[in-house]
Amino acid sequence: MKGDDMTVEEMYNNEYEFEDDEDDDSDWDPSAVSDHNNVVEIPKWFCINCTWPNIGHDFHCDLCGEHRESGILQRGFLASSLHPTEQGLAQNGADVAVALQDPSLQSIGSDNRTAIGFDERMLLHEEVVQKSHPHPERSDRLRAIAASLAATGIFPGRCYPIPPREITREELLMVHSLENIEAVELTSQVFSSYFTSDTYANQNSARAARLAAGLCFDLAAAIFSGSVKNGFALVRPPGHHAGVKQAMGFCLHNNAAIAALAAQNAGAKKVLIIDWDVHHGNGTQEIFDKNKSVLYISLHRHEGGMFYPGTGSAYEVGTMGAEGYCVNVPWSRGGVGDNDYVFAFQQVVLPIVSEFDPDFTIISAGFDAARGDPLGRCDMTQMCSDISGGKLLVILEGGYNLRSISSSATAVIKVLLGENPRHSMEQVIPTKSGLRTVLEVLEVQLNYWPSLKSKLSKLQSDWGLYALHDKKQVKKKKRRAKQLPIWWKLGRKRLLYRLWCKKLS
Repeated sequence: MKGDDMTVEEMYNNEYEFEDDEDDDSDWDPSAVSDHNNVVEIPKWFCINCTWPNIGHDFHCDLCGEHRESGILQRGFLASSLHPTEQGLAQNGADVAVALQDPSLQSIGSDNRTAIGFDERMLLHEEVVQKSHPHPERSDRLRAIAASLAATGIFPGRCYPIPPREITREELLMVHSLENIEAVELTSQVFSSYFTSDTYANQNSARAARLAAGLCFDLAAAIFSGSVKNGFALVRPPGHHAGVKQAMGFCLHNNAAIAALAAQNAGAKKVLIIDWDVHHGNGTQEIFDKNKSVLYISLHRHEGGMFYPGTGSAYEVGTMGAEGYCVNVPWSRGGVGDNDYVFAFQQVVLPIVSEFDPDFTIISAGFDAARGDPLGRCDMTQMCSDISGGKLLVILEGGYNLRSISSSATAVIKVLLGENPRHSMEQVIPTKSGLRTVLEVLEVQLNYWPSLKSKLSKLQSDWGLYALHDKKQVKKKKRRAKQLPIWWKLGRKRLLYRLWCKKLS
């Protein structure tokens, strides 16, 4: 299994193929087994952090190394990944998410100007049908982030809670068709339903989607009006795949699009949406494809259209007079690192945004591209904080590794609170494939944004320098590939770990 470059969605949807047994077992009779006590059942457990299926009695996940009894839902990313949760911690921390709804939190002083949108009823949106693998878009995502914020004293503590509200049908009609709205509402009358093979709903899903959309609507209005400085929408189900008519890709209503129109209702003339989820936000692009007042910029894995949802090439730029108001940065491979994202921000995103000059900024923040390291997302959040006079709303989209999303979301909120990343971004050099993608985007968007001409000329002249640096990076990656996971040292694979280390020494 290629675990390194597969997203959790791919793992979830993967169909395992087995070769047919050459032996004919058509005459096999279960009753012929005389002693059922001799049948050994192989234990199987799913990792709480990444949902990876593990076989056997090992205590650590074969994919991510998380302990099977990890306290990540009680302490977030601060919990040890190598040891079980502390005794008593599970009971004390199990209701962290619910505790955030304490009415007393509403009295937090006005000096706390970063707002958080959250409601525990969104945790009730779950896949009812028991399948062979847990669904990656699960309520534990919010629980892990909420636990991290509580453990670090950020929320409750330093942030202001926005009172939850279900969005109205009239507000939803600003973005979605009546067909979409009624289809989502219908699910409240059915025990379990599916919009697509991987987009589920239960009786609580419609309310969860309305709450998520309502929180995003009110956060956008509050930020633009100046009631709060900025905000983070800790919401689910996610939204950026939901289009005008259809729910898909785990998404029911498009939260970012609703927030954009809420900001415009409050007086914003031009709205910027930056989508850094690993998957292209096809729904958001569709909604604003003909709209010059909303600039949509997406950085995502594309692989020539072979990566879900298959949209978002550099040549999709908008239509009907809005050409150039859709900017796609489509990575050609998986495993793209922070340097490529930050480099694309510096060379493509910021020059276009400066020329567009938005009044309000929204980040569709998917943390499935974070790979456990929040630094790149902190850098990009910091750069976005300087846009639109700091009027910034970050909305949770994807991200299904609990340790990664909880650490990344916490780090991003710290930036919203005014903490700066503690490292320099001056000498950011991309990979060769990342550079090619940036050059392609610049060549396409140059037709609509003249300020990109100088960027393109300089990068073309510096190609040799970047290509040389890429060779050094490849050597470093090969050396890293020789290292074995540290948790092998603690489990049943410790003998293999010792033999391997001895071989390298």
